[in-house]
Amino acid sequence: MMQKTLTRIHDFKLPTAILGACLLGDQNEMVAACMDGIYRVELATKAHRRVAEHESYVSSAVYLPESRVFVTGGYDGKLKWFSAQDNALIREQKVHSFWSWDLAASADGRWLASVTGQYLAGDYKYAPAKETEPSVKILDASDGRVVYSLPHTPSVQSVVFSHDSQWVAAGNLMGQVRVWEVASGVEVGGFETKDFTSWGIIKSHCYLGGIFAMEFTPGNQELIVCGMGDMRDPMAGNGKQLWQRWNWKESKLVSQTLDKQSGEGLMEALCMHPAHESFVMGGRLRGGDWNGALFDLASGERIGTIKSGYRITEFLFNERGELIVVGGQGQPGKNDQGKFSDFGRVEVYEIKS
Repeated sequence: MMQKTLTRIHDFKLPTAILGACLLGDQNEMVAACMDGIYRVELATKAHRRVAEHESYVSSAVYLPESRVFVTGGYDGKLKWFSAQDNALIREQKVHSFWSWDLAASADGRWLASVTGQYLAGDYKYAPAKETEPSVKILDASDGRVVYSLPHTPSVQSVVFSHDSQWVAAGNLMGQVRVWEVASGVEVGGFETKDFTSWGIIKSHCYLGGIFAMEFTPGNQELIVCGMGDMRDPMAGNGKQLWQRWNWKESKLVSQTLDKQSGEGLMEALCMHPAHESFVMGGRLRGGDWNGALFDLASGERIGTIKSGYRITEFLFNERGELIVVGGQGQPGKNDQGKFSDFGRVEVYEIKS
């Protein structure tokens, strides 16, 4: 298998950790969803400025090219619409009582999907309690109208639209994935995998883990999901760096990370390469020599790696096929002036054979 070389061409910091991001129309500027607010970032010059905020952490950002609007989701349960031209707030809407864990936009720009949910023990075995509000909301991107409120088992941590905007999928703590038809709100498929969820028998007597990111394959018939493999002690964070590929219509596992090619750590980010021949997965490093890796889509073989030195929370590809990597580094400490050091990270990589 032909290996790829990932060469870093840009590297800089933001004041706080980046939890999500999106590229704007010219592909040279990024919106970063950070712990302390929303930043506009020029990737080439490294210039950045905070332009808005939520009442808590900002968890996600998506761009709607037709309307030249970007939308952010936050732990305040709100979605906010902004003009990409002047950062003016267009709309603010309370969508969830709890956090917005993840936010996605359909490729045609018509729909938004936001997911929520708090894991609370529902019985003496600590199975998740039933949701207290719909865990999945589908919205009309143009006016913020909630079109569908869909049920799931909390917490629901990831959501994604198919490339043709026909389907939307959401994954949760317990490794359960549900897929709905966007036009009707009808559930049309899904699957359950036990491989991403751990029961803490040593320190944390509860369920931990789940599915943290998802991507439809180019034909939209399969889903790639990621997280961390099962652990005896979830607090150790030493589960397998794991992705799985599922036929969601048949609830059938197709392939997964090869044992010889994975280390240990929670994987939180997935992104399909624009050429649809590979995908990238990343997150945290607990053991091994990488926390970001490029995989051949056809074979599942690992064909390139990154060892970033920080937690990766989002991958983006620009139109040139360059890889933008964002995240947060460690626990910040105060400097000699009594201020916290910058701990948000932005990197850009070229990918070459």
